[in-house]
Amino acid sequence: MKEIVLDTETTGVSIREGHRIVEIGCLELDNLIPKKKFHAYLNPERKVSEKAFQVHGYSDEFLSKQKKFVDVADDFLNFIEGKKLIIHNAEFDLGHLNNELSMLGYKKIDNEIVDTLELARIKFPGSAASLDALCKRYRIDNSRRIQHTALIDCDLLAKVYINLIDQKEPTLDFKSNEIKVYEQKKTLNAYCKKVVLPTDKELKNHREYLKNHLKKNYFS
Repeated sequence: MKEIVLDTETTGVSIREGHRIVEIGCLELDNLIPKKKFHAYLNPERKVSEKAFQVHGYSDEFLSKQKKFVDVADDFLNFIEGKKLIIHNAEFDLGHLNNELSMLGYKKIDNEIVDTLELARIKFPGSAASLDALCKRYRIDNSRRIQHTALIDCDLLAKVYINLIDQKEPTLDFKSNEIKVYEQKKTLNAYCKKVVLPTDKELKNHREYLKNHLKKNYFS
């Protein structure tokens, strides 16, 4: 099964204010094993907001020398065609991508979507669900994420996604130089996922959520 972990960086938040995409990153997973990448820096044909620059660090001068979205649109669509998209806060990225496609007269993206932000909120109600927070929860090293860049975020999100769906992470077999997912076996040497216990704060938040939720349903 092939899935695409996807992330974008933009000139700002609001499409209504004319903000555009400056970077697209995609990481293809084949049965949860990273295989291929698609990446492009883009000339947004407008200035980057100060807040966005602080997030990703891409200057107007650097972006002015890059390709435009129209130059990579077909390659991007071919890369994601027919594959499930894994996105953190999918509404934001899809909104910007569909805006870019609409300006070119293309159809909106209609792939199956998995929003890891929603998955995390369902799995850990009341807890922080940002990419950094989830990396911390699953003990994923995000020290490279000094600033937000699409490919680094895709790599981290792929690891978070594998943990969110309770799958084992791919293990590198250095002898064969191949990446393999080892099947779970009922032996003493079986791979076991580390149990991450909730903190006192998380337990308290969860109790509050249940209390309010049950109370609401009882009186509704």
